[in-house]
Amino acid sequence: MSLYGAAKVVVAPLSRVVWPQRVEGVHHVPAEGPVILASNHLALIDPLFIGTACPRPVRFIAKRELFDESTLPRKAVSKVLRALGPLSVDRRPGQSAQEAMDESVEVINGGEVFGIFPEGTRSPDGRLYRAQTGLAWLALTTGAPVVPVALSGTERILPPGRKVPSFNRVGVRFGAPVDLSPWSGQAHRARPRREASDAIMAAVAKLSGQEQVPRFAASVKAELERGHE
Repeated sequence: MSLYGAAKVVVAPLSRVVWPQRVEGVHHVPAEGPVILASNHLALIDPLFIGTACPRPVRFIAKRELFDESTLPRKAVSKVLRALGPLSVDRRPGQSAQEAMDESVEVINGGEVFGIFPEGTRSPDGRLYRAQTGLAWLALTTGAPVVPVALSGTERILPPGRKVPSFNRVGVRFGAPVDLSPWSGQAHRARPRREASDAIMAAVAKLSGQEQVPRFAASVKAELERGHE
């Protein structure tokens, strides 16, 4: 059994005891071949629930903040995420966004399941924000199907400022692959990338029931931080 498989055997049932989970639509994930899971992003712990709910191993290109070990609970979460990924972590100074995308293409072209949070950062208020167009670039470049994923309840487990995780129900919903055929072969063009990304987020919103915001989450977070200075 692989490290991923061994970790999942232990972590998946344990996580379901601590955080009861309702998982729906798993049949939408292809049994083999490349696929991109595009999910909303509510909490640092989100990859854990996608990894345990998906029947196949999921790879993420993860931010360093997912591996924050400043407290014991966060350290535990970090170790679990490392085991469940296996996560490819960008720790190289100066690595460009394109280099990260190239690494992602390698994962997808290798026939694996690639998980991505198109908003680029956690939602600051629970609403669904605009996707970065790197998602569409990946999908249109590789031709891999994009399965929308909607998480719910994860934002209440370990919100900013909380040191001890709370125990809440979590929902994970997988939707039917998004039809990106109208933009096939147009990964190099900005407008098709934007339209394809918006189509994917519309599918995520339909699953999650979140209000969509036509702005980038990172911009809203920056404004909120300036407001607290």
